Amino acid sequence: MTIIEAIILGIIQGLTEFIPISSSGHLVIAQYFMSGESSHLFLEWINIGTVLALLIYFRTRIMGILRSIWVDKDYTLGRNIIIAMLPAGIIGFLFADIIESRAFFSSPWTVLVMLVVVGVLLIVLERLPKLSLPEKAELPAGRALVIGLTQVIALIPGTSRSGSTIIAGRLMGLTASRAAEFSFLVSIPIMLGVITKLLIKDGDRAYLMDNFVPLMVGNLAALISGLIAVGFLMRYLEKHSLAVFGWYRIALAVVLLIVLLLQ
Repeated sequence: MTIIEAIILGIIQGLTEFIPISSSGHLVIAQYFMSGESSHLFLEWINIGTVLALLIYFRTRIMGILRSIWVDKDYTLGRNIIIAMLPAGIIGFLFADIIESRAFFSSPWTVLVMLVVVGVLLIVLERLPKLSLPEKAELPAGRALVIGLTQVIALIPGTSRSGSTIIAGRLMGLTASRAAEFSFLVSIPIMLGVITKLLIKDGDRAYLMDNFVPLMVGNLAALISGLIAVGFLMRYLEKHSLAVFGWYRIALAVVLLIVLLLQ
């Protein structure tokens, strides 16, 4: 992989990991047209840049959560984060080889279908019935679990981890901005788990050393673009709905369909 390709993929990862338009979907598409194939290891290793972006952006919030746990003995939000991360974490760990090896999960046709499905949900989201939740109240454990279960679907490229969890968070009674924040906080331990898995496996560490420069450049691009993206989305959702991202996904799916049919 060239440095230019690594920078492009890093920027795509950073921008699309947090905006609900599917980072995996965009990366599969980008790799497909750049090299004709998708390297799951490259996509997993550049999670370092995006998780660093989250840790930097939410550093004050994270410290507040830790203070609530250790000083105030308030475990509610910490408990909810753990509950919500477990389903995708367990499924991703147990079935990692199957997910990575099956052509279904790296096919641009799969991405196309999921772009449309989640896009429609984002467009009609505000019209769907939602559970009520008092302002600033934390989610009950059961609702946190529902949000966590939606992340399992996000293992399919084109779905969007942030998109699926924000949709679920809205349906569970959170405002758009709170749903996005909860989605990002839950994704931190999942990303750290992915990175830990990579560090444990000899083959994955060997891939890092063989592609060290492109991966470092890609992660730097992901870090910078990720900080821009998460800041933009948190501000945007204070006054706007998610519908525009749904229309973007559908438009992208149409373009991808045309390209695939013309090949």
